[in-house]
Amino acid sequence: MDITGIAGVIIWTEPARHAEMARFYRDVVGLTPRSDREGFINFEWGEMRLTVARHSALAGPSADPKRIMVNLQTHRIQEAYRRLSAAGVEFSRPPEREPWGGWIATFSDPDGNVVQLMQTS
Repeated sequence: MDITGIAGVIIWTEPARHAEMARFYRDVVGLTPRSDREGFINFEWGEMRLTVARHSALAGPSADPKRIMVNLQTHRIQEAYRRLSAAGVEFSRPPEREPWGGWIATFSDPDGNVVQLMQTS
């Protein structure tokens, strides 16, 4: 097969909201930027990238925040949940074990996009 995986995900936001979105993922969620410049911030794990970038055709929060969901891998979901909660992140779902054996906790970013912490073991 010529498609070997997902190279990355881009979360688009309006120009006026980019700084808040970048701060949320960098300072609140605690991700380390690979690249951080005006209107663009990129985080990288191996070959996988998560980017938050501004897009002039967007305005306001996500109109359909459940259309796409970003799952952030963690090996210590309870610790991540406590740290993010203490930083003011409101979870719509606290950490819960899934029928497949892993753990999920759900929150939203400042644009209303659904984000999950996922612990697979």
